[in-house]
Amino acid sequence: MNINENILVNENDLFTFIDHDSIESEKIIAPRYSYWRSVFRVFFKKKINWVLIGLFVFILVFSFIFPLICPYNAVENVLQATSFNLSPSAAQKYFNDGTILKWMFGTGPQGNSIFYGIWASARTSLLLAIICAAINMVVGIIIGAVWGYSKGLDQVMMVIYNIIANVPYILVITVLVYVIGSGFGSFIFALTITGWLGIAYFFRTQVLIIRDREYSLASRCLGTPTGRIVSKNILPFLTSVIVTLLATELPSYISMEVYLSYIGVGLSANIASLGRMIQEAQTTFLIYPWEFWPPVAIASIITIILYVLGQNLADATDPRTHM
Repeated sequence: MNINENILVNENDLFTFIDHDSIESEKIIAPRYSYWRSVFRVFFKKKINWVLIGLFVFILVFSFIFPLICPYNAVENVLQATSFNLSPSAAQKYFNDGTILKWMFGTGPQGNSIFYGIWASARTSLLLAIICAAINMVVGIIIGAVWGYSKGLDQVMMVIYNIIANVPYILVITVLVYVIGSGFGSFIFALTITGWLGIAYFFRTQVLIIRDREYSLASRCLGTPTGRIVSKNILPFLTSVIVTLLATELPSYISMEVYLSYIGVGLSANIASLGRMIQEAQTTFLIYPWEFWPPVAIASIITIILYVLGQNLADATDPRTHM
């Protein structure tokens, strides 16, 4: 075999002729993209989120399951005056019943278990925050989206907003609590009766920015109903904004409950809450610090966890981070 034949063989090995298929040539080969899969991939890439989620699950288990196993009774030792305001070590020696967890934070002003009270109170505060955030976010987003898209509704809602927004939110809650009572349902009603309005106004501003973009104008020209334009064209674009706002709403209601109970306007005395525990221990926190700092610490930890997780999830929902 000569040199020319070797070159010919090598060229035949390098090049392969294929048939032209017009159908196959129209296909575009690209990797599949899932928005929410990318969101969670970016979110769980941060190790701090795993730690915070694990800590939050621990708090949820102790808040919702532990009180079912070990129910809290704030007045179980109210007739034993010698059990009031005992330190952790003194409470262990006084009761000596083998329940180490129950008295690990000592006793309160009525001989109640601080440890059991913290988790029963955390359950109340978490339920309150979840319910209020769900109501205000759903109502605020829906009304805000329609408010920003409909120019006729905008004029009416702006008058309502300007009137209600000038009344202090704390004043509205205080008056409603005194009028309708301080029960759990009444307190939720007081927090949500006008709480959605600020969210709606915020989303109205966001919708005004994007409502006249080309794809929305095209949908309007094609006769697409307003509700479908809002739900399909506008709200999906605001996903990261919704998550960002939710990240601030959830912890804010816990802070609100703690603050209102602290000043004596919150939930009734027969409902265990973190704010109520802090309010009862505020006057003696220098003398009996074990009554004041544990509920303060749990309220702070829950608020920080919800805020940080919410902010990190908001960052993950931004498509610009999906690289």
